[in-house]
Amino acid sequence: MQKIHAAITAVGGYVPEYILTNKELETIVDTTDEWITTRTGIKERRILKGEGKGSSDMAVEAVKDLLKKRNIGPEEIELIICATTTPDYQFPATANVIADKAGLVNAFGYDVSAACSGFLFALTTAAQFIESGRNKKIIVVGVDKMSSILNYEDRATCIIFGDGAGCVLLEPNNEGLGLQDSILKTDGAGRVFLHQKAGGSVKPATVETVMAKEHFVYQEGQTVFKFAVKNMADVAAEIMERNGLTADNVAWLVPHQANKRIIAATSERMGLPEEKVMINIQRYGNTTNGTLPLCLWEWESQLHKGDNIILAAFGGGFTWGATYIKWAYDKQ
Repeated sequence: MQKIHAAITAVGGYVPEYILTNKELETIVDTTDEWITTRTGIKERRILKGEGKGSSDMAVEAVKDLLKKRNIGPEEIELIICATTTPDYQFPATANVIADKAGLVNAFGYDVSAACSGFLFALTTAAQFIESGRNKKIIVVGVDKMSSILNYEDRATCIIFGDGAGCVLLEPNNEGLGLQDSILKTDGAGRVFLHQKAGGSVKPATVETVMAKEHFVYQEGQTVFKFAVKNMADVAAEIMERNGLTADNVAWLVPHQANKRIIAATSERMGLPEEKVMINIQRYGNTTNGTLPLCLWEWESQLHKGDNIILAAFGGGFTWGATYIKWAYDKQ
């Protein structure tokens, strides 16, 4: 019996309308366009505006985009997994909220929390449901409203992140196309360098934690950068070697959009020229769980059936990983 692969058969994406440029950030915090661009490669990022708007609102737009492209109804979706660091609520899961708002009446769902690597972790998890034969149509969402946990007085973090959502549809494939291999890793010792200090069970929210601004992103940038450069590059090279891939037969690298220098280090380690690397960090910044699916969304028309694609990410926790996909369709 031929192995069932979990193939991406459609992608969807959404970014908010409001554009926060480096020039505007110069009026908010002590920084310059040149400083930001030189260190990160970011020129602007999108910010979700509006009272009561959360991660689910962006995800719903991405899901609707996907369903329209695939020409299927929301009732056909059996499972939705949402990778997010900024859920609408502590509970219920944001996946459940998305399912309700998008009309996925027959889907069960849950969230995956693995910082910037969350989309890869969720994608690999969803693939198991397809490969086992249990489910036929699964949506994997990567979404974050990072502006909700940023301190716009901290120039080390507020310049990096933006808001956005992307999603993919997984379906069974009998042609050998789809997810081929994943290498996923975690090192919890890295949590001290990148985390949110308060709001969890270890340090619940109090007036004091709010006044101390402990509900925002905390990052020791240089340490995180060093770990990210090494580990993201290493795991991308490892998955190539394990699957007999070379720079010649890899069509695309889809890297997490954290920093242009980290992306460059990863592509160089893989031996890939820049024209084979998806980069949109200059327009969207780091949307955390949204970066990988947003890249697939933007480059969808350039992807061809049978293309070898490597997705790679690194996130707080620490978490990191790489996934090898054979692309399953040509966009009509």
